[in-house]
Amino acid sequence: MSKGLNILFCTSEVTPYSKTGGLADVSNSLPQELNAAGHPVRIITPKYGTLDERRLRIYEIKRLTNIEVPVGDKIAICNIKSSFIVSPKGKAQVFLIENEEYFGKSSPYVDQKTGKDYPDNDERFIFFNRAVVQVLGLLGWQPDVIHCNDWQTGLIPAYLKTIYAKDPLFHNVKSIFTIHNLAFQGIFPHTSFLKSGLPENIYNEEGVEYYDKFSMLKAGLVYSDAITTVSENYSKEIATTHEYGMGFEGLLKKRKKDLYGILNGVDYSVWNPERDSLLPFRYTSKELPLKRENKKALCKHFNLEFNAETPVIGIISRLSDQKGFDLIKNAIPEMMKENIQFVLLGSGDKTYQKFFEGVKKKYTQKVGVHFGFSEELAHLIEAGSDMFLMPSKYEPCGLNQMYSLKYGTIPIVRATGGLADTITEYKNGKGNGFLFNKYEPAEMMKAIKRALKLYSNREEWIKLIRQAMAYDFSWEVSAKKYIDLYRSIMKKG
Repeated sequence: MSKGLNILFCTSEVTPYSKTGGLADVSNSLPQELNAAGHPVRIITPKYGTLDERRLRIYEIKRLTNIEVPVGDKIAICNIKSSFIVSPKGKAQVFLIENEEYFGKSSPYVDQKTGKDYPDNDERFIFFNRAVVQVLGLLGWQPDVIHCNDWQTGLIPAYLKTIYAKDPLFHNVKSIFTIHNLAFQGIFPHTSFLKSGLPENIYNEEGVEYYDKFSMLKAGLVYSDAITTVSENYSKEIATTHEYGMGFEGLLKKRKKDLYGILNGVDYSVWNPERDSLLPFRYTSKELPLKRENKKALCKHFNLEFNAETPVIGIISRLSDQKGFDLIKNAIPEMMKENIQFVLLGSGDKTYQKFFEGVKKKYTQKVGVHFGFSEELAHLIEAGSDMFLMPSKYEPCGLNQMYSLKYGTIPIVRATGGLADTITEYKNGKGNGFLFNKYEPAEMMKAIKRALKLYSNREEWIKLIRQAMAYDFSWEVSAKKYIDLYRSIMKKG
């Protein structure tokens, strides 16, 4: 059996220490799966705000305190703390980078009072990237591969190929950069580049410059040994059109031979109705009356009247144009003419929040909304809804459509990115959901109406539910693809 690889997984968020979206879930699940496959993984991430160190079992590493990290013309101090993510798959060690000035606030990127990015996000993540590279020499453990995620870790591959290129510690270390969402590009002025300590000769079109600005995302795309993104379809979309490539399509096309699409997996120890401790009623595909009991609980939560003949359409999402809320807004009058109930859990764009407050007031008997986030309610929506709506403008991977399948909640999605990779139109007894192609309210409504028509055929709908619940998108398959990729870039020397 071949020797396991040492992998350092660098991420700006990971549950249970921090979370704003799917990246935090991936950063928890993928390392555990890699570990279970015999590849020792260490996760490194910022320590935001005041965490309950006792509950999370976070410990100080005495030899890793007061580490000096240059940021521009000043020196910032970094302490490293240690913790472990423990699961049925085993345990993965986590290193948390602590600095009160940069990471003392509990929100990772955005000031909760203003809703805007922190003005010092450039320094915060320059510090994090530089600290990761500096700390490696002190850990007494050398990675074979450094796996970076999104723009917040984009400078690490650039540091390895420039100012640390001659350091024997990094001589054989390879880097992979994963794009979770290309819309977030880490763009800052030239003055931010000067704080990075990177050599001036890479501030150009071939390097980290992006339309007279400094892009941390571009640093990762240019200097990593391989680039991955979180579904096969999205990897093709971003390298071919401006709509999906968002200005980076030329660079991604140039690096096409190094660009791979690997679908995110689902952690079925968390998302599985058979053993979901957050549900009032657990169930399998053979116990669908218990799914109906969860629907009753969901209706009760939102003060809606339960009716077996009325399907509940659920949404759990960030309220933004990317997630298709402009389509939903335009289609609401037509949707409300149908025999449906509609429940929403989400936060984001305040104009959408205001809009759905109005919808709730107008259609009290049909609509339930909850702004913010609740893990418990998210699980109840997945279990209690009959259908799950994801009409995204673009979707690198998407996880909720895969959770929905496991819970027998039929996805209605736009055929884009990872949604197109995981959902197929139900026709002649085959498939697992309903899709539409054109980004138009009328097209979305056609898909919804096809789902509603099938729902009225109870026997056929139950067949579809059981079919959906049999799909397996566990991390095992995806982790194997990452391992094969790690090995292939190691061989390139």
